[in-house]
Amino acid sequence: MTSNASPLIPASSFRSVAWPSMPDPVGTAMLALQYQLNQTQWLSPEALQEQQFSQLQSVLTHAYKTIQFYRVRLDTIGFKPHQPITPEQFLSLALLRRSEIQSAGESLLSQHPPKDHGRILTYQTSGSTGRPIKAFGTDITHFFWNALTLRDHLWHKRNFSGKLASIRTTVQDGVSQGWGPATDVAFKTGQIAMLNIRADINSQLQWLQAQNPDYLLSHPSNILALAHRCIQKRIPLTKLREVRAFGETVTPELRAACSEAWDVSVKAVYSAEEVGYIALQCPEYEHYHIQSENLLVEILNDENQACEPGEIGRVVITTLHNFAMPLIRYEILDYAEAGEPCPCGRGLPVIKRVMGRQRNLVTLPNGKQHWPSFPAESWAFIAPIRQIQLVQRELDIIEARLVTDRPLNAEEARELVAVLQEHLGYPFQITLQYMQQIEHKANFKYEDFISEIPA
Repeated sequence: MTSNASPLIPASSFRSVAWPSMPDPVGTAMLALQYQLNQTQWLSPEALQEQQFSQLQSVLTHAYKTIQFYRVRLDTIGFKPHQPITPEQFLSLALLRRSEIQSAGESLLSQHPPKDHGRILTYQTSGSTGRPIKAFGTDITHFFWNALTLRDHLWHKRNFSGKLASIRTTVQDGVSQGWGPATDVAFKTGQIAMLNIRADINSQLQWLQAQNPDYLLSHPSNILALAHRCIQKRIPLTKLREVRAFGETVTPELRAACSEAWDVSVKAVYSAEEVGYIALQCPEYEHYHIQSENLLVEILNDENQACEPGEIGRVVITTLHNFAMPLIRYEILDYAEAGEPCPCGRGLPVIKRVMGRQRNLVTLPNGKQHWPSFPAESWAFIAPIRQIQLVQRELDIIEARLVTDRPLNAEEARELVAVLQEHLGYPFQITLQYMQQIEHKANFKYEDFISEIPA
């Protein structure tokens, strides 16, 4: 049986040998890693854990020998470099707090990083938790970041000849050839058009119409604003095939808006500057697969036990290839919901939902906390409200910031307050504050609920 589908041919480093292609050494290494990732994704959870702990042994041994902080910590669990660590022993190791990373600073850097891991690279987190940290990696950790970017493209079968539009921070406006180093080391790709996210939504929309991309990459809140504006003005993006979202929580509202505005799906990634990709959206479902080949990820409840499927817990991460500054059982201050094994057959563990940061929890006057949920369908019909953000000022006081076409009348205001109180699970005193726009944080990440109650 023959197939007429065009094969995905890597870029060749020899002009005279286009097919079968012969990539350069970096491209060859990237494709070799993709070959392995294509095999390991189908391993059973047990087989994945076995491979993880084999690599973990190397990381812990290196940390023990070259970083005093970890030598002291590993001594408390009886770690011996020549004896394999057991899962039970590993899980008795104390969690690494963000405040400890801040206090320890460069003392967490290895005194003797492997020379063949390349340069030492610096990563500065955005500080969206209120606690920015500086982390360090190597060319190897960066290579894995790129490899998982390419895995995401391949999982979702993106057409590399298409045009990618990227609206994000720290980019200069312009159009260039190639999607970036993650793809371009191995494949020929189309153009990338970049626009700094500081541009207002109307300017972004005009730019998108002019670029007419196949793929759009941006923060979820920014994408949602663009989708709503396109729905309102009935503006199509005729070539758009898919929206890619990163940096914030992806909501059902966003997926619905992109479907209505452009008839496209949303593909999300879960990442952090200091560790890289934590999870990628499954090619077949809306949940996420943990990238177990690069990180050991735990989702822990209040008793520091692994969450069962359906439970929400704290995300704890161990890097498996960072020999410059290993992060071992690092509590990243995110919350996520553990998922059931995926019907797609991949053994990579599932995160059903990424909930957000610790500062996004609502605190009741009795001290209990939970995840606030006030979906648009619960309040959008009350009045012409374009955007809403809740800020918990005190235990019993919440400020509702509103962007509206007009001020709410008394009956609408009462109804909105009642709806919010019902969804938040407590009769908070809710004050309404009207705004022309809700400003993003310095890192342009948007949060619909912010708690100012001390942890």
